[in-house]
Amino acid sequence: MSERTPVAVIGARGRMGSAAVRALGEAADLQVVGTFEHGDALGDLGGARVVVELTTPDASPANVAYCVFAGVHVVVGTTGWSPARLQTLEEQLREAPGVGVLIAPNFSLGALLMMSFAQRAAAFYESVEVVETHHPDKVDAPSGTAARTASLIAAARADAGLGGLPDATASDPDGARGALVAGIPVHSLRMRGRVAHQEVAFGAPGEALTIRHDSFDRVSFMPGILAAVRAIADRPGLTVGLEQLLNL
Repeated sequence: MSERTPVAVIGARGRMGSAAVRALGEAADLQVVGTFEHGDALGDLGGARVVVELTTPDASPANVAYCVFAGVHVVVGTTGWSPARLQTLEEQLREAPGVGVLIAPNFSLGALLMMSFAQRAAAFYESVEVVETHHPDKVDAPSGTAARTASLIAAARADAGLGGLPDATASDPDGARGALVAGIPVHSLRMRGRVAHQEVAFGAPGEALTIRHDSFDRVSFMPGILAAVRAIADRPGLTVGLEQLLNL
């Protein structure tokens, strides 16, 4: 039998973390060697070769930096990674050659395909808006998936030579039109009973296209986490988006 890859999870008692611990523990080629929570002494990370980081936007950068300087690869599912934080992480990784870090706004394969389809459609539609829905315990908005989707759409529109979105709204004192991410309107809903859902609505004269993805259970994220853990050692430096590892 080949050697099992030792993996630790930071944020192991959260909803995503506990599901990840179970999935990693059931994988024949992986071994959970450490589980940690915010504030725990990380020490040698249980001897892990890869860490799965699933905490909060405030805690995540310090956790990831600790792992990087310990020479341990990191798969990050925590959102809230701003361009400034990513730049700092890239600087840290330059001091740790060979270490790989994946920042994944979403681990669901269906969500990755949804983003890819939206990126492809963006060049053909005059109007587009993103609506994401999550459980009310999520601490940040918009979701990392929505922000990533908006950025991909904006880049595709720019490549196609499209201008700004048509919108005659002249007064919106209460922010009813939502936030703008890379110039794309994004709306965030928080509802009990939901997990993670996103809809990308496109419009053109005489037609509309809606691309939607729903995660009804966190088990939908586990194949992506396992794939990332298995691949990250061969991807030194910073990778943003699981689709980069899966060639989507």
